[in-house]
Amino acid sequence: MNSRNSNSNDCSSNSTGATNSIGGTYHRDLGIYFLDQARLSSVSSPLFADETEEEEAPTELNTNNIAGGSFVVSIDKLSVRYTSVDLHGHDVGPVQGNKPAPVKRLLYYFEMHVKDAGVKGKVSIGFTNESFKMSRQPGWEANSCGYHGDDGFLYRGQAKGETFGPTYTTGDVVGGGINYASQEFFFTKNGTVVGTVYKDMKGPLFPTVAVHSQNEEVHVNFGQKPFEFDLKAFEMQERLKQQASIEKMSLPPNVSYGIVRSYLLHYGYEDTLNSLYMATQSNVPPVSMEQENGFDEQDILYALSKRKTIRQLIRNGEIDAVFIKLHEWYPEIVQDEKSETYFLLRCQKFIELVRVGELEKAVKYGRADLFQYLGLAQFEELVKDCVALLAYEHPRESSLGKLLEDSRRDLVADMVNAMILSKNPNAKDMKGCFHSHLERLLRQLTACCYERRSLNGDQGEGFHLQRVLSSIAKG
Repeated sequence: MNSRNSNSNDCSSNSTGATNSIGGTYHRDLGIYFLDQARLSSVSSPLFADETEEEEAPTELNTNNIAGGSFVVSIDKLSVRYTSVDLHGHDVGPVQGNKPAPVKRLLYYFEMHVKDAGVKGKVSIGFTNESFKMSRQPGWEANSCGYHGDDGFLYRGQAKGETFGPTYTTGDVVGGGINYASQEFFFTKNGTVVGTVYKDMKGPLFPTVAVHSQNEEVHVNFGQKPFEFDLKAFEMQERLKQQASIEKMSLPPNVSYGIVRSYLLHYGYEDTLNSLYMATQSNVPPVSMEQENGFDEQDILYALSKRKTIRQLIRNGEIDAVFIKLHEWYPEIVQDEKSETYFLLRCQKFIELVRVGELEKAVKYGRADLFQYLGLAQFEELVKDCVALLAYEHPRESSLGKLLEDSRRDLVADMVNAMILSKNPNAKDMKGCFHSHLERLLRQLTACCYERRSLNGDQGEGFHLQRVLSSIAKG
C-alpha cells in the first residue's frame, strides 16, 4: 500500500525535475538548519541551559542586612535568638535567607524549628522582597507575607492579620513554601499543611523568619537536613492535580493514532507503521487524517520505502551504501560536494570509521575528503571536532563522545529524510519537511508553557517531555 504510493510519487519527482519540488532557497534552508543542529549536538550541552543549570538557593541566614542589636545570629547562620526586651513594634528581629527562593521549579519550601517561644511567642515565618524594612515582621509591610505564631494569623502587607491557622510555640516545626504552579504561598505546622493563600507578590522573594520577644529562638532548615513536612509527596500530589485537569479535556476520536501515524510516516518508519496498523485495525475505526488532524497524508507518504531504506543504512553506519542509493534515486541531493547534506554525510563516514576502530582508514579519509572543508567557515568547526576524535584513546568517553552516539546517526538520517521529502512535487506544506506534526505540537505546547510562565513573572517550571513521561510511568 505505502510502497505503491511512494513509487508513483517518486517517479513524478524524477520526471518533473527540480522545478516542481521545493525551491533552491528552501532546500538551502533545510541544509543550514541541520548543519546548525549538528553543531549544537557535537558537545554534550543541554537544549535549555537555563532550565538544567542548578539555581542558587538559600543556604543560610543573611547577616549583612540585619538592623538593630536586639537579636543575634548563630555562627553557623542558621539560628537567631532575641536577646533584648521588646519596647515597641520596631524592635523586631527579622532575618532573610542569603538568596531569594529559586523560581524555575514547581515548589520552593523551607522550615523553622521554634527552639524557644520566649516571653510572648511572637515568632513568624514568611517571604519578603529585597526592599523589605528589616525592622518589621514579615507581612506587616507591602510585598511581604507572614504566618505568625502568637495568634496564628496570616499577614499580607498590613499590620492587621486574617484568621489562618493554629498558633505555634516551643518545639513546633513550621514551614513556608511557594507553589509556582498555582501561584500560592502555603504554610505547614509539624508536617501538615495549615493553609494556602494567593501569591500576589512579584519579583525575587526571600525566605524570612523573625523573633520579637525576649529569649525567642528559632533554627532554620533550608534543606540541609530532612524536612518535617513530606515535600516530595506534596509535589507528587500537585503533579497529579495537574494531570487530572489535563485528562478532563476532551479530544477528537482517534487523534492520538493519527498523530503517531503521521510521525512514523514523516521519518520513514515503515515497518513500525505496519505493526501499528496491524495492532489497531480491529479496535481503531477508519479515520481521515486530513479531516481529523488537519494535514494531507500524501505529503508524508512520499517515497516511504526509499526513505526507510536510507534511514536503516545510516543507522547501520553504511554511509557508502547511502551515497550509492542517493546517486541512484536522488542525484540532485548529492550533486554538490559543498552542500550541507554532502558534508554531513562525509563527516558521518569519518565518524563511522572511528566508531569501529579503523583509525588508519579514518586518517586517510580525513585527508582525502574532509580537509577540503577546512577553508569554509560554515564547516570548519565540525571538521575540527571530527578530526579531534583521533586524539583520544577512548573517544566515546571524551567531550566529543556525543558524535559517536546513535543520536548523531539519527540526526543525519533526519537530514536526508527531510531532503527527500523536499523533492515531493505535490507537497502543500513545505515547512513539513523539517518536523513531524507531533514535534510541532510539542513545540507549540512548550511555547505555551513558557508563555504562561512569563505571565507569572518567569516563575515556575518549563515544559520537559522526559520529566512528564517519567512521572506518568511512575504513576
